[in-house]
Amino acid sequence: MTSPHTIAVLGLGRLGDAIATRLAAEGWDVVGWTRSGRPASGAARTAADPQEAVAKADFVLLALFDGPACRRVLDDVRGSLGSDTIVLNTSTIAPAEAAELARQFGACYVHAPVLGSVPAATTGALQVLAAAGRDTFDRALPVLEALGTVRRVDGDAATAASLKLIANSGLAGAVLALRDALQQSDALGLPRAQAVDVLELGQLGRLVARKRPFLTAASGATTATAEFTVGALAKDMALLAGASGAPLRSAAELAGTPAGPASDIAVAATVPAVHDAVLEPLRAYVRGHATGDPAHFRDAFLPTAHVEGIRDGAFVSWPLDAYCGLFSGRPAPDEPARSRRIDTVDVHGTVATATMTLRHGADTFTDVFLLVRADEGWRIANKAYHRHPSPAHPQVGGRGSEGFAE
Repeated sequence: MTSPHTIAVLGLGRLGDAIATRLAAEGWDVVGWTRSGRPASGAARTAADPQEAVAKADFVLLALFDGPACRRVLDDVRGSLGSDTIVLNTSTIAPAEAAELARQFGACYVHAPVLGSVPAATTGALQVLAAAGRDTFDRALPVLEALGTVRRVDGDAATAASLKLIANSGLAGAVLALRDALQQSDALGLPRAQAVDVLELGQLGRLVARKRPFLTAASGATTATAEFTVGALAKDMALLAGASGAPLRSAAELAGTPAGPASDIAVAATVPAVHDAVLEPLRAYVRGHATGDPAHFRDAFLPTAHVEGIRDGAFVSWPLDAYCGLFSGRPAPDEPARSRRIDTVDVHGTVATATMTLRHGADTFTDVFLLVRADEGWRIANKAYHRHPSPAHPQVGGRGSEGFAE
């Protein structure tokens, strides 16, 4: 396709450069600009400043990192835009930010975040979520179709922005699910390549197939270029958590990965399991329950720790000495039938949170821990619990089925 229309692409990072290259290859007259001054790698020419880039553009396409960057760039070029220039924003930003830009630019604004990374942009296989009025959408459609499949969103700019964040939430969940599978595989001593082969056969297969070089490289080191970075996905999850007001575990987990923000998202899946030093006080706590020996609890907890929860309908808060006094020094009679499982551990520098499930007779306990890294190592600073009694075994005082007064 050959077109007389000029498209200014503002932002020539990994994705922006791939978009500019794709549009130029499709016959559009493309001029690019980036704050770094880096030239486009494809057939697109570059401008020295954004005002020059947009001066004669029929379309201005934004491929920027976040909402503040979009606002700054659009503020800079606002006076240079033509009266009928259409702004196509492919950036991933917060719903409120998208709504504000749509309000400012009115009918000339198309919010069009994309699903897919550099390879999809290069081959014109992106999925585009576009929100705009019908006339503006129809004018922008040929440009967007050059990038991939276009879905017109039933809603406004904020809706399109929200849907993009929801899509990336699914991706974040897949990365973390892959990380969990690889950590369990490592714990079982399985060869990484063999585990990856099998994971590719299952529900995570598409992600595993695309990210194999990152998953099988030693310590995440590979010559492959990052396509979508940990930092970008963590930013998107933080935007989603902020917009929804609902907690989102993946936001904290991705932001805290030691892989580094410039690494490909797949490297976050290769992060080793939590260090044994963090797990040791939790294991000591398990040993205390298994043996009934309170010395293990003294190893697990700080001397100032409290154990808190609801017992017999009232809130209780036991100091460590009082809690240790609940144990006889002998295992519970039904100890062989009991089980305890560490469910989650999230480390944030010198503090960590953890949850554990304990199945004691007819009752199940959910324990929630706050841990700190003190001079002598990690210790439990506090524990809160919830007891789930079986309807056939109502919660009563005394030792009951759990073997101690939790």
